Amino acid sequence: MQFTAQKIAQMLNGTVEGDPSVQVNQLGKIEEAEAGSLSFLANPKYEQYLYTTGASIVIINNDQVLAEPVKSTLIRVDNAYMAITALLDVYNKLKLDKTGIEQPSFIHPTATIGENVYIGAFAYIGPNVKVGNNSKIYPQTYIADDVQLGENVTLFAGVRIYFDCKIGNNVIIHSGTIIGADGFGFAPAGDGTYSKIPQIGNVVIEDDVEIGSNTTIDRATMGSTIIRKGVKLDNLIQVAHNVEIMSNTVVAAQTGISGSTKVGENCIIGGQVGIVGHISVAKGSQVQAQSGISRTLSEENKKWMGSPAQPYTNHMRSQIVINRLPDLEKKINELEKIITELKNGH
Repeated sequence: MQFTAQKIAQMLNGTVEGDPSVQVNQLGKIEEAEAGSLSFLANPKYEQYLYTTGASIVIINNDQVLAEPVKSTLIRVDNAYMAITALLDVYNKLKLDKTGIEQPSFIHPTATIGENVYIGAFAYIGPNVKVGNNSKIYPQTYIADDVQLGENVTLFAGVRIYFDCKIGNNVIIHSGTIIGADGFGFAPAGDGTYSKIPQIGNVVIEDDVEIGSNTTIDRATMGSTIIRKGVKLDNLIQVAHNVEIMSNTVVAAQTGISGSTKVGENCIIGGQVGIVGHISVAKGSQVQAQSGISRTLSEENKKWMGSPAQPYTNHMRSQIVINRLPDLEKKINELEKIITELKNGH
């Protein structure tokens, strides 16, 4: 895909300084870009590269003052960072613009497929599945019986969605993710063995959710495991049965959320956080990476850190004391020596 500076400027409501006919076919960082690349300058720390970059076109802010001559064609806009974000969105949509049904793939006769849908090779779509308009199902995806997909859903290669699960509109699920596997439910028997508890619920994912690669969201024992509107989940996350994550919460990689826990809206959960089951995390909580939450957090909009988690400022004070422990130990040893000498002197 090639675009001229003039075309890009029109898309961004910008103005061209230089050759409006110059073309680009790739994106590049300003310090590394080569001829044929489009780059941008939004951070003043990178201004030096504006004068040395090999990029054919560079997007800059309207108020950017040039200290030296520039070889690249420039496009001036109100906000270079927002402009490049808009271009990336356009580029991504063009890159992923697929329609049609590839073969071999299997679509059960009772499945309902919307308009302008893409279904990749080796995909399986089971009985009574509903796929909304403009959705994209990439190769080797498995969609089990009675699953519902909304409109503009993207399932990348290798996604697995078990029976009865419901996916809303504008949802993106990346490769290797599994939605609706059995929750971890086993009852101990008298002889020390465990009996499996049937997991008969489902998973409900609301609109505008994005889920990273190799994340697992378990189906409920009864009822639903629920991911509310606007939630963003990173790669390699475990969400257990009957968990509910409220709207616009973000969760970083390698976090585990145990069964029947409710995470409030607008929370920020760092990487490798562990959350025990049957508790609540208050709205607006910010949990630092590698923290362990072992009890309900009822105060809203608070920062937490450590394992077990404690208020952020308390944890930082504790860390200061911990860092001083070697010096304190040395002083204690010196005091013990003085006390011993005094005793011997008496």
